[in-house]
Amino acid sequence: MAAEASSRLKQLEGQLELARHLRLTRQTTQATPLLVELLAEDVPEEIQRSALLELALVAQDENDLPRAQQVYAQFVQKWPGDPRVPEVLLRQGLLFRRMGLNNLALAKFYSVMTAALVLKTDHFEYYQRLVLQAQIDIAETHYLSGRFSEAAEFYTRLLRQNNPFLNRPLVQYRLIRSLAAVGRHDEAASQAYDFLERYPDAPEQPEVRFLLAGSLKQLGRNSEALQQVLKLLTEQRARTADRPDVWAYWQRRTGNEIANQLYREGDYTKALDIYLTLAQLDPSPAWQLPVLYQVGMTYERLQQPQLAAETYQRILDRSGELGTHATPGLQALVQMAKWRLDFVQWQSRAELALRRLAPPVQASVTPLESALPATP
Repeated sequence: MAAEASSRLKQLEGQLELARHLRLTRQTTQATPLLVELLAEDVPEEIQRSALLELALVAQDENDLPRAQQVYAQFVQKWPGDPRVPEVLLRQGLLFRRMGLNNLALAKFYSVMTAALVLKTDHFEYYQRLVLQAQIDIAETHYLSGRFSEAAEFYTRLLRQNNPFLNRPLVQYRLIRSLAAVGRHDEAASQAYDFLERYPDAPEQPEVRFLLAGSLKQLGRNSEALQQVLKLLTEQRARTADRPDVWAYWQRRTGNEIANQLYREGDYTKALDIYLTLAQLDPSPAWQLPVLYQVGMTYERLQQPQLAAETYQRILDRSGELGTHATPGLQALVQMAKWRLDFVQWQSRAELALRRLAPPVQASVTPLESALPATP
């Protein structure tokens, strides 16, 4: 009898391993019937538990999220004392979030912490990581829901922890984004400065500098904002080699947004500094011509018509590089540059003609001798 029982157990374990292999190789239709068989009453309970969890993972892999939730709930209800319950609750929370049910997701993440405290186990580090992940997911759920004030509060709490498993750069980055989103720009700038000093090689570095420049701009600290923009735009290629597309995106977005804000507010000198630096990022006419147009407009506002005219002429000289496939927007920009050039040249000629027609200004200074006292 013992030999038969041992042989049957090995057979069931082999069936479970086969079903798991089929699931991992995306053969879920073959895995499902094998797992259902393992849920029979005469199957040892430990095999049943593992089979039920595998069945939930099959439903997840098939993107049948309601079915996966149902199976996980069945597991927790049937075996509430199982040491895997906190992880199951965490998985349920993540599934609820994928389903857009954020309040239910939050409830599950809080349940992870409660369940981990109740269970008596020697796997302290494992549960410590689960609790930390639940706390991170609470913050992330608030963040993804657009509840940035709540997210900032939870990210701040996480950073106060001295937990070796915490991805501190990622949490601080999320905190900066949350603070900027709710207009807490003093705190966002302070956190951003700290982040850039601590993690100069972090992949989030260009976006953090963008957020810092934006917060400084909102605080009216235009000179500091300009410094951050120029730092981002002039980062050495060695810093951008690993993620050129990411850096290019944030360099262009940061430069455009801050320069355009400065231009709208009449701070033309600072706007010009950024536009001129932006033009050096990419030699292609599709990038340079729109930037040059902004440079020309800024020169006009700075009362430098000659430089404005030279800039518009550069656009016209390079318009042939666009070829026959230029977008309607670029075609319109070339036409506007021609119109602006004609206008600036006409305005310069008109002002010169007016100066020639105007009568000379007579000096109205009183002669020196008339100011002298009369001779007695």
